[in-house]
Amino acid sequence: MDVDRRNMLLQATVLVLGVIGPFLFPAYIQQISLLWIMVLFALTWDAMGGQMGYNSLGNIFFFGAGMYISAVAQIMVAGYDVGEYTSAYGAVKVEISDATYFTGLFVGIGAAAIGSVLLAAVLGRIFFGLRGPYFAIGTLGLALAAAELIGSWTWVGGGGGISLPLYPADMDLFPGTGDDEAMFFYFLCLISAIATYVFYKWLYTTRFGLAVNAIRDDEEKAEGMGIHTLRYKTVAWASSAFFLGISGALHGNIIHFIEPLEVAFPTITFGIFMVAMALLGGKGTIWGPVLGAVLFHTIKEVTWTHLLGWQWIALGLIIIVNVVFFQQGIVGWMKERWPEFFGIKVEPAPSGPRAKGGAD
Repeated sequence: MDVDRRNMLLQATVLVLGVIGPFLFPAYIQQISLLWIMVLFALTWDAMGGQMGYNSLGNIFFFGAGMYISAVAQIMVAGYDVGEYTSAYGAVKVEISDATYFTGLFVGIGAAAIGSVLLAAVLGRIFFGLRGPYFAIGTLGLALAAAELIGSWTWVGGGGGISLPLYPADMDLFPGTGDDEAMFFYFLCLISAIATYVFYKWLYTTRFGLAVNAIRDDEEKAEGMGIHTLRYKTVAWASSAFFLGISGALHGNIIHFIEPLEVAFPTITFGIFMVAMALLGGKGTIWGPVLGAVLFHTIKEVTWTHLLGWQWIALGLIIIVNVVFFQQGIVGWMKERWPEFFGIKVEPAPSGPRAKGGAD
């Protein structure tokens, strides 16, 4: 079986498992929904850190920005003043129709995606003046500062956060049942992860893939060859921000509550997880982040359930072993071990007198 056919079979298998997953494990729909968000995280981080060599520690900023942009848009579509709603939640009686709810939700998701792209375009002009560890530290500072600033902004609820979503007045939960809500958001998360994968798989086959790889290998030489490096770096960050903004909007509505430190800008959890997942699977590959996200999230959920109190030690050990002894990741190791499986042709070692240093 050739590589293309094998790849199509693998993609079809993942798609089928994704569709039937919530029916096979109905008690774990929310955990599997989060798995697809983790896949999206790893793929978007790899576009920067793996393909382009810009190791961002602050991509979680766009996740949180999308969450708040979506929340504000949903409140405004419902016809409420944002400041009044966030300051007096519980005193304001929410009465919206099903149509208004869904309109607000999808307007919020779209606004989160577009708003995150605009933020990436503006911030890229500032942060792409930094390289190497300075870029990583600078983006980390961006995420930490955003959490503190939002926490002091009373118009969006400050440290008290925002309760979401705005449910119709005649429904206890979602328009339908609680199971309907879980299934609805599950498939939105699945579609978002698949869209992210398909987009980057296509993008890496274009000139963009060659350009960002050239930036990763030697940015000065790439500029000398006429590559507009700032443009490609901005596109890479903006595309990551687009999907991260969508994931933030979805996650905020799934958990029904937004606050800045632990939910919107969780730098020490989700912010680190997205890096660890890409490294575990193998950065710079399209399947590595996907595999890393599945394994990391599965281990995380198992240790959180059965090793409570030891979960951080287990995850820390995984990261240490990965970074110190296994830097190429799982897919990278597999490519070294079985290159033919990935369509990589390896020339046989030369033999005869010339190989041994002898004369003709």
